[in-house]
Amino acid sequence: MQNFKKLSTFTKGINSTGFLYFRLKDTVSLQIVSCVILQGHRQKWKGMKKNVSAMVLAVLVFVGCQPANTDWKSRADQPEWLHRSVQQLTEVIVHDIFSPPVASRIYAYPSIAAYEVMAQDDTSWLSLAGQLRELTPVPAPTDPDKPWCAQLAALEAFLQTGKKLVFSEYSVETFRDSLFEEIKLETGMPQAVYDRSLAYGQQVAAHILNWAGNDNYKQTRTSPKFSITSEPGRWKPTPPDYMEGIEPSWRMIRPFAIDSAQQFKPLPPPEFSMKPGSPFYAMTMEVYDSVRQLAEEGREIASFWDCNPYVSTHKGHFMFATKKITPGGHWMGITGIASGINGDSFAEAARTGAMVSISLFDAFISCWDEKYRSNLIRPETVINEFIDPEWKPVLQTPPFPEHTSGHSVISASAATALTSIYGEPFAFTDTVEVAYGLPARQFNSFRDAADEAAISRLYGGIHYRPAIEYGVDQGKQVGQLIVERIQFRKDD
Repeated sequence: MQNFKKLSTFTKGINSTGFLYFRLKDTVSLQIVSCVILQGHRQKWKGMKKNVSAMVLAVLVFVGCQPANTDWKSRADQPEWLHRSVQQLTEVIVHDIFSPPVASRIYAYPSIAAYEVMAQDDTSWLSLAGQLRELTPVPAPTDPDKPWCAQLAALEAFLQTGKKLVFSEYSVETFRDSLFEEIKLETGMPQAVYDRSLAYGQQVAAHILNWAGNDNYKQTRTSPKFSITSEPGRWKPTPPDYMEGIEPSWRMIRPFAIDSAQQFKPLPPPEFSMKPGSPFYAMTMEVYDSVRQLAEEGREIASFWDCNPYVSTHKGHFMFATKKITPGGHWMGITGIASGINGDSFAEAARTGAMVSISLFDAFISCWDEKYRSNLIRPETVINEFIDPEWKPVLQTPPFPEHTSGHSVISASAATALTSIYGEPFAFTDTVEVAYGLPARQFNSFRDAADEAAISRLYGGIHYRPAIEYGVDQGKQVGQLIVERIQFRKDD
């Protein structure tokens, strides 16, 4: 149905077969009636406008006589609707400028909510209750013997949960209303089924939000700011904004699957020393030389995986900011691409989204624990102070300590989760950054993409090599534990 126009209390449109449709706005039931054949002659509609009232009477006679679409259930199995909902959440996260760790939380709870709905519909899928820390079983449908649409309920659970975790709730609501109108038209779902499905999705969302409310996030909003010290080698705020360290208490957030934030504690960075020949001096010079000698391919890789949610540019007295996708958002985008390539059902797409978002969430907790423990100075600070005051990295240095590399940890974790589902090789074209003005890149596997994301931090001049290599190992450990510990199917 295309090109709807408002007519008093009615809407009309012309579909591909040339039928004219009417429906009453905001009626309890979406009734669509083909009352007049236009046969492609749009001019006839202009002449009919004067007789709309009379035609409406004819429509109303037909409205109550139309049988409900009995094929609504198969038509509802469209994973694209879930992928679009994730993308909408990404757009809101970008608009609201959430930090990477917080963004991972915003993706995880809605994704779990959607999956839990699907697990209630099909017993071949296992609930995550009892598998994820402190998650209790979601409520069962109130009237299990009455038909309900699991996909619609899952979308409602996803969007209602996500809406409560962002600032721009209106954007989510607007998207939801538009999507659900589309679903009504696509499926012809009976109104009773539609209402029952929304009610159940809201029940599950309320359950998941109650669980999320006890993950210590609220407590970390009032945690003390990170204290900067003058000790050599410790992290200091970096130009151009000299922002304070973000999320210094993220290690306190309740994880989903790992035992604790310290479970996969990586190797520490080399001891700080600017003495020529020392390991720290050598790794600093590697960053310095890499940026000075960087080829165009390296710059493209650095830019593609930048994923800095807030990049500020200063020109004289003017400052403007560029909003970008977070690294977790990039991997959720890759998840949607892979799911589409594989031809997943809605339930399979929900499973993959839940697994990847869980791997991202726990990986950020593990990584941030190490960041504020080792509290390592960034290359930009060291190089400007000891080597070259005019040197600048390719990418803007993020506002938190260096070791380990967040991109390395979360990318390895997400790639491990995706590989466990789709295997390798798994060729795909990563188009996630196209919306942000960057060309697509091709990869033969998720691990290849994760490795490129990791090394991009050296090309960008914002990480030393140990943070990258130790970070990859750390992320693989987190991801592998999630693969082994969380069971989605009974036959897994």
